[in-house]
Amino acid sequence: MSWMPTLALCALLALLLLLRRRLRGAAQRRDDELARRTVELTALTRHLLHAREDERHRLARELHDELGALLTSAKLDVARLRSRLAGGAPEALDRLQHLNTTLDSVVALKRRVIENLHPTALQHLGLVLTLQILLREFADASGLQVHADLQPVDLSPDNALVVYRLVQEAVNNIAKHAQARQLWVALEPHGTQVRVQVRDDGVGFDAAAPLHSAFGLVGMRFRIEAASGTLRVQSTPGAGTRLEALLPAAPQPA
Repeated sequence: MSWMPTLALCALLALLLLLRRRLRGAAQRRDDELARRTVELTALTRHLLHAREDERHRLARELHDELGALLTSAKLDVARLRSRLAGGAPEALDRLQHLNTTLDSVVALKRRVIENLHPTALQHLGLVLTLQILLREFADASGLQVHADLQPVDLSPDNALVVYRLVQEAVNNIAKHAQARQLWVALEPHGTQVRVQVRDDGVGFDAAAPLHSAFGLVGMRFRIEAASGTLRVQSTPGAGTRLEALLPAAPQPA
């Protein structure tokens, strides 16, 4: 009966091999499911971002057409009243001048809101000039010293919008939270990719610690990853923050 221990050992080894094979199969199925869900979530994120931009475009168009028509009509009415009151009723003329100035301010506000909703300058001026306008207006409004090194890059229209939104969100966060004095923005080709960097000399934060109100950074990361790019955040308390994104460059025509 000396063969009994050998038989038991063989049976045990067979059982172990079977369990190992099943564990490998379960792990493979788990990895496949995780990969499938990642693809689905990326596609869903891309769809939601496109839907959001489409809605912004629709709102911007309505503001441009409908609100623009109302403001134009109001300014024409003011001009007619001023011509009828010319040479008389100085108080009424002063009020009309004040109303006309207010309408001009509303027109300027409408333009800023429309550009924030849907940056039409991207289509007409390109990414570099549009970023220059954004950064110049940000410097004027915030008082920060802005250093921009923006080189021409090849990006699809969708990815050019991704870069614009990244910089827009980054400078808004800096204005709200960073307590910075200077801001550096760089855009440059990087092999088959395009690199964009936003850096400040503000208070920074612990990038390794969980953030309780980091929805801006989370939104940036989702937007970049949905465009097949990567985002890296570097920050240290008291030493500022740097964002670096890499996006695929537009394929060159054959």
